[in-house]
Amino acid sequence: MVKRKTLTAPSSADLARMEDEFRRETPRGPLAAPISHVAAEAAAVHDPRPVEERATAARDRSEAERLRQAESRGLVIREIPLDDIDADAMVRDRMALDADEMNELQSSIAAHGLRLPVEVYERTAEGQGPRYGLLSGYRRLRAVQALRGLSGQAKYDTIRALVRDPAALGGSFAAMVEENEIRAALSQFERGRIAVIAAKQGAFANVEAAVDALFPMASKAKRSKVRSFALIFEELGDMLAFPEALRERDGLRLATALREGAEQQLRVALDDRAPTSAAEEWARLETALDNLAPAPRRPERGGRPAARPRGGQRLDLDAGVTLTSGHDGQHWFIRLEGARVDEDLVEVVMQEIGRLIGPA
Repeated sequence: MVKRKTLTAPSSADLARMEDEFRRETPRGPLAAPISHVAAEAAAVHDPRPVEERATAARDRSEAERLRQAESRGLVIREIPLDDIDADAMVRDRMALDADEMNELQSSIAAHGLRLPVEVYERTAEGQGPRYGLLSGYRRLRAVQALRGLSGQAKYDTIRALVRDPAALGGSFAAMVEENEIRAALSQFERGRIAVIAAKQGAFANVEAAVDALFPMASKAKRSKVRSFALIFEELGDMLAFPEALRERDGLRLATALREGAEQQLRVALDDRAPTSAAEEWARLETALDNLAPAPRRPERGGRPAARPRGGQRLDLDAGVTLTSGHDGQHWFIRLEGARVDEDLVEVVMQEIGRLIGPA
């Protein structure tokens, strides 16, 4: 016979305890079946448009992103109003525009349109003049402006342009110089002038740094010449009427005199009256140079070389150049040898020797 278990009713304390445990173990809030969550997520991502339309929208989004990236890199040509571009936001390296060349350029643009866009950069100062500053294409911009003034046609109200984003002001100057050097070489005076202006506008620490950055592909001898013409611009630029006509050899002679302190005498020579031609201007300068007293020797630069044995001496320089002196029975000579020796270096050496010894 199976023994029956006696059941007893739970006490009120037991009931309270069980009810409390039930409340703790049961999740609160409205109950939702798992399928409802799946349905909600599916509805959120569902696109009711046809497949072709969804594919087109995806392509549009991708192309829009590529366009934004291309614009940020300055690869998209825009139509920018002429009045939104400040042609003189940067001091130009070109000092004068040839009238015949400008007429030819205007005729070409009128007949065939502008084939090569200008380059501009967005100015950081807001509310102060045009939105863009011109980086390159000065002649093209001026030609289009002239055509607008002559014809009054609306098609000349804008110009095709690439918006660049130079990392610094120095980058703008370098880009401008590079563009003009490729199109037509700048004169030595123009090179020196833009180096001085770039340094004074804070793009570079000094003229030396400006020359190195603006003409990185030039040899050391050529950069030395640019610095010489930069000195001419600094000391006499406000008085020279025909600076671009200065021949290289004459400019180097002028720079040598300026280094020796002849600025005042040269300014007096130019201050008499305005010259009517480049030949007259140089004649005055040359007369002043011929009348200069020999510059006093400066111990820190050395003096006239002391007499050496007829066999001379050999000097190997760190720059890979070897100097050899000797006597051929009548005259002393100095021979330059090495892979870096060229006409430019020889000319610089001649100028330095002439400066050390003094005017003839």
